[in-house]
Amino acid sequence: MSKITSRTLAGFLSIVLVCGGCDRNASGSRLTPANYDQISIGMSKEQVEKILGPPTTQQTKQALVFAEQSRWEPVITYRYEEANKFVTVTFKNDRVDAKDSNLGREP
Repeated sequence: MSKITSRTLAGFLSIVLVCGGCDRNASGSRLTPANYDQISIGMSKEQVEKILGPPTTQQTKQALVFAEQSRWEPVITYRYEEANKFVTVTFKNDRVDAKDSNLGREP
């Protein structure tokens, strides 16, 4: 009976150790250059949140779009902050329009 328990416990611990490192770096931060590089123009908010998680702050502003018929459109900015690192992602029409970061150049 103790062999079954030992094997079960060893199997469980193996799974925990393997899965514990999935989708995270050593510090557990999602604000990494590799994750930032995955963000591309045209991605949806859901796709961005799948990579970086929910934003630290979110801001919505109205922008005037000049076209045949000028109109006001919402521009949503997600800001991710952690210690001295940040990532900013701007959405227009619910798609990534721009991104910025200090990853790799933080003090």
